[in-house]
Amino acid sequence: MAAKKTNIFSLFFSITFLAFAHHSLVDALSSNYYDQTCPNAESTITSVVKKAMLNDPTVPAALLRMHFHDCFIRGCDGSVLLNSTGKNKAEKDGPPNISLHAFYVIDNAKKAVEALCPKTVSCADILALAARDAVTLSGGPTWDVPKGRKDGRVSKATETRQLPAPTLNISQLQQSFAQRGLSMDDLVALSGGHTLGFAHCSSFQNRIHNFNSKQNVDPTLQSSFAASLQSVCPAKNTAKNAGANLDSTPTTFDNAYYKLLLQGKSIFSSDQSLVTSVSTKALVSKFASSQREFYNAFIKSMVKMSSINGGQEVRLDCRVVN
Repeated sequence: MAAKKTNIFSLFFSITFLAFAHHSLVDALSSNYYDQTCPNAESTITSVVKKAMLNDPTVPAALLRMHFHDCFIRGCDGSVLLNSTGKNKAEKDGPPNISLHAFYVIDNAKKAVEALCPKTVSCADILALAARDAVTLSGGPTWDVPKGRKDGRVSKATETRQLPAPTLNISQLQQSFAQRGLSMDDLVALSGGHTLGFAHCSSFQNRIHNFNSKQNVDPTLQSSFAASLQSVCPAKNTAKNAGANLDSTPTTFDNAYYKLLLQGKSIFSSDQSLVTSVSTKALVSKFASSQREFYNAFIKSMVKMSSINGGQEVRLDCRVVN
């Protein structure tokens, strides 16, 4: 009788294991996911991104940020692309996402891909590929993006509170990344995305006015750099589009961000926090001295981050659930 029980148990275990293994294989992302079903998807997306960049040099930074913000809420499921409806305020209308732009690039890419292969390529995959193209076309590295993400059906503005704010310290950042299965190494490498783009005054005001009860300015900021930020962003700033570039080469994907970080010329408190821990500062120094090391680490961390998935369908319109 005991033997019978064991056999039934092992059979049950085998079936369960096979089901689990099958489920994992089905859900696993793959570099050649569209090779048979939509072989020209990637080149089509690249040409749309390239065209948009020629008209607007801020597009690459916008696409990279959009992908980060997508992955950090519910995984990389395209939930950041959904529009708000009468009953629901979506992620894109949450406070940290108000300044996201270039959604039209994803719409244009989706339209072009749908014409080639209807109902096949997810919006989440299009965004992941467009973010890679944004890096490559800005002079950065290229890599194979694993594909096969599905699009999510839920998007809530309230959940954008989970996005790591530019005011976080190193332990808060570590916690935010760890919750998504990302390490301190990933944090330092992915922060290098700040080599592209621009920041509005509101995101670094805390460092240049009323820093604390004793000091007006964050003492870790290099003094002439702090003065230049104050001149662009006065205490009672009213200019809606005032702000500063995130590094000295805001449309080139390079390691200038890390070099400036070591000179006290970073924009966000969260950037500065990377030099407050021994291990993260060592990586900042490594990436500042070797662009190749930065590129390799960035690729590895981007693949890891962009593999957090949680969707269910392939949307026909990236702004609306099916």
